[in-house]
Amino acid sequence: MSAKWEKQEGNIGTLTIEVPAVEVDAAMDQAFKKVVKQINVPGFRKGKMPRKMFEQRFGIESLYQDALEIIVPDSYAKAIDDAGIMPVDYPEISGTENFVHGQDFTFTAQVTVKPEPKLGDYKGLEVSKLPVEVTDEEVDAQIQEQLARKAELEIKEDEAIVDGDTAVIDFEGFVGGEAFEGGKGEDYPLEIGSGSFIPGFEEQLVGVKAGESKDVVVTFPEEYHAAELAGKEATFKVTVKEVKTKVLPELNDEFAKEIDPEVEGVEALRAKIKEQTAEQKVAESDAALRDELVEKAAENAEFEVPAGMINSETDRMLQEFGQRLQTQGMNLDLYYQFSGQSEEDLRGQMKEEAESRVRVSLTLEAIAEAEKIEATEADIEAELEKMAAQFNMTKDQITGALGGTAVLENDIKIQKTVEFLVENAKITE
Repeated sequence: MSAKWEKQEGNIGTLTIEVPAVEVDAAMDQAFKKVVKQINVPGFRKGKMPRKMFEQRFGIESLYQDALEIIVPDSYAKAIDDAGIMPVDYPEISGTENFVHGQDFTFTAQVTVKPEPKLGDYKGLEVSKLPVEVTDEEVDAQIQEQLARKAELEIKEDEAIVDGDTAVIDFEGFVGGEAFEGGKGEDYPLEIGSGSFIPGFEEQLVGVKAGESKDVVVTFPEEYHAAELAGKEATFKVTVKEVKTKVLPELNDEFAKEIDPEVEGVEALRAKIKEQTAEQKVAESDAALRDELVEKAAENAEFEVPAGMINSETDRMLQEFGQRLQTQGMNLDLYYQFSGQSEEDLRGQMKEEAESRVRVSLTLEAIAEAEKIEATEADIEAELEKMAAQFNMTKDQITGALGGTAVLENDIKIQKTVEFLVENAKITE
């Protein structure tokens, strides 16, 4: 087998593959062994029909498609290795109509290959660090969150609902005077202001007291997940059975120790929260600086991102999104139902970020190559030890789970490349 690679415009090229007749005949033999096991012919057990009789009855051409399915993928895989190219999408195969038993076979594959970025400026890039400052208001807000988590609900005997209260309600919804499925509930605890009900519903309960009823009129959003209700006006007959209000615990030294046993009191808690918040902001500032540097380097590089790579990255993003949904007790099908979106809609929303991710990745790879940045054995060993300690596994187990060290090696190289950009940047405070 021989292969000839001809690069064309952009990232497209043509791979011409010549397969000798001996390999064509071998593929035909494999095809016959496969097909003969699947046919029933009187007088013969499955798989025992003679080749000559098969060809007389069905024609030798009946084996061509199966033979092509054997020879094309195998020859293509060998050809891309021989040509030293890296495809990033499925090839467009042509010339299969020329396949003939006993003859050399030539076909072509139009291939989209991994682009080679023309790097622009990536050293000396100017960026500014985000200021790191923690205000007393931010500390107070975090303490209030802690108080709210420990809050208890107390019944309000004869007071109207205000924002933040929890109303225990019975309700039933009607559209055009007809009750609709899923629009009824009893003893439902609704926190006013939580935004968990249809827009406009919760606000209309403000001022209502326990024991009172009210007709709440709302309009379902146009993108509502139930198509039969989307955009329609509905009237909910609501009875408030009970009203509860949040009572926050007292902020004192005892409460502070309950939140964090390591502190001595409120002031120590405030100091620790301030310190932790500052550390978090420093990490966020550093991450933002790195992201800006990488994005600038990618913007300065010249190359076209192939559609196949964008599609593949979108596939990965969709899979990641599905995995995040599972941790929340949901899946993609339910998400499509509730959001009113389709997979095509979601992929469309992800496309721009997917292209950006690919552009950044290819740019960093090109910078690493240009600067001869590599992951050393010591780098890999140190990362394996770190991961082994983190996951309570041996280094061999980590390597086995990763399927080798290739992925780890690439990750380290990219991390070192980002650090290279930081070290060579012009950073202002």
